[in-house]
Amino acid sequence: MRKNYAKILLVIVVQLLLISCQNTKQKIQKHVNVYNSSAEQFKGDNITGTTAKGFLAASKIEIRILTDLEQNETNKLAAGKRFPGLLSEMIKKDQISKTLIEEGVAFDVYFLANNNTIFAQHFIDKEELAVLENTNSSPQNKETAKL
Repeated sequence: MRKNYAKILLVIVVQLLLISCQNTKQKIQKHVNVYNSSAEQFKGDNITGTTAKGFLAASKIEIRILTDLEQNETNKLAAGKRFPGLLSEMIKKDQISKTLIEEGVAFDVYFLANNNTIFAQHFIDKEELAVLENTNSSPQNKETAKL
């Protein structure tokens, strides 16, 4: 039994060492590959698919979220309201990697209509990540202390 734990621990340590030895461009490529291979899990509520593409020279990852919605004002307004929550969920699930952002990689995320026109777009870098995290962690229904 202890041998199994030792083997598992050894595998984890080796993987962590390999990950820590990667440079940022390798991490970008790995993130894109993992994202694209797990993109099937992303479908639901008018979302038909998603893809990521890395731009190594610019240290940027572009994520395109595809929908079956027609481009019109009603759908654009609804998508605009839904998009921030979707971004927060992606950050929580590490689909938008905080680690990569801290290393200077930016994420350009697009929410697209069925004809590939843009409903909403958000560029997330270090500063924008801080804004998103502060917005999501701010207490909305909590009582504040009175001085």
